[in-house]
Amino acid sequence: MTSYCIQHALMINEGVRINGSLLIRGGRIERIFREGEPFPMPDDAMIIDAAGKILMPGVIDDQVHFREPGLTHKGDIYTESRAAVAGGVTSFMDMPNTVPQAVNHTLLEEKYARAEKVSAANYSFYLGATNNNLGEILRTDPATVCGIKIFMGASTGNMLVDNRAALEGIFSRSSLLIAVHCEDDATIRSNAALFREKYGEDVPVEFHPAIRSTEACFISSSLAVELAKNMTPACISFICPPVKNCNYLTIKDRGPAKKLRPRSAFIISFSVIRIIQDWET
Repeated sequence: MTSYCIQHALMINEGVRINGSLLIRGGRIERIFREGEPFPMPDDAMIIDAAGKILMPGVIDDQVHFREPGLTHKGDIYTESRAAVAGGVTSFMDMPNTVPQAVNHTLLEEKYARAEKVSAANYSFYLGATNNNLGEILRTDPATVCGIKIFMGASTGNMLVDNRAALEGIFSRSSLLIAVHCEDDATIRSNAALFREKYGEDVPVEFHPAIRSTEACFISSSLAVELAKNMTPACISFICPPVKNCNYLTIKDRGPAKKLRPRSAFIISFSVIRIIQDWET
């Protein structure tokens, strides 16, 4: 069993910076040694001198679009996983809105088979929800699939889930993490119609955030919160556009509640109510 010893690195993890070495055995970190601490070196260890370098945990990117299958002129699992690793991302979760869309297990398994052959990083793939694929969702194994992706705003193909009964079925019966793209489609269509009246079909791109507006996000995310109150999954994530006022959101699981301000898109995890990504306090 080959071992690796990364020596003399500046290691940064969980807010702590230490100088030292790290021993990897059997593909897992076995021990971290501070500089000067006795270090029993395995006979078979491959030594990597990291003096002057920073060693950090690999990043897990929970929303990527690697465009395979069907859109590989933009990128594919081979190229994008290598770009990810080059930037310190060692695990990714890929979205289902490809061509064809990964909304059943046959198509999902094809993505897994492709990644097994060509991915340079750890991988998982979301199963996409539709208004009529609850059966596929319920037979999804949470040990092998990272989650279910629901587009509650306009998406490609048939991945817009706008049927209340379908949403209730997914939220109440699925045991997987649910990732929700929250934009109210009716509000978006109404806003788009107003701008087309003024500018015709070629609406200037700077009005995109006014069409997919704060109100569209709030209406959709409020519905998702309502559905989540009685849900089975351990975790739900919301992905929305930036909003002007998020004072209704607080962290409640660690110490005093803190008001939060979004920096770009936001993701909210409802294991209690825990903000997990892309915020500044």
